[in-house]
Amino acid sequence: MRAARIALGLTTLALCAALALYLRPLQPGVLALQFAATPRAFAMVVHAWGDAGLARYRAHLPWDFLLLASCAAFGWQLARHGGLCGALPRRLRTLAAAALPLAASFGAGQNLLHLWLTAAPRFGPAWLYALSAALAGAKWLCVLIFGGLLCAALLRRAH
Repeated sequence: MRAARIALGLTTLALCAALALYLRPLQPGVLALQFAATPRAFAMVVHAWGDAGLARYRAHLPWDFLLLASCAAFGWQLARHGGLCGALPRRLRTLAAAALPLAASFGAGQNLLHLWLTAAPRFGPAWLYALSAALAGAKWLCVLIFGGLLCAALLRRAH
């Protein structure tokens, strides 16, 4: 079990680092697109990237789905079986175990919308841009919750 957690952690880290390096040339950064809640804001980011940047972004999405799955599995394993969260009350351990899988589901929804929204210019369904940004916000909130709970667990273990 420990070896599986280590392998998942290293896989998640490697995918995250590789994707960050691959997407680094995009200016503005990917977060600007994730939080673009209107067709105009979304189009401004895509326009700034140009055709090559947009192709780069779209090419990363299949790998991002893999990162999301890896991250979800790692978070679940770490919170449920890693012992680190054992210092937390039961409800917080449950929340920690659910946080990254939930973040991954929000991220997957956002990725699916981005695949569709970047396939062709689409200005009619403005609510889909807002939904995409909301999914990004929910994803990052879940990641922050997981990180906060890990910090709380470490502090409890230290005392």
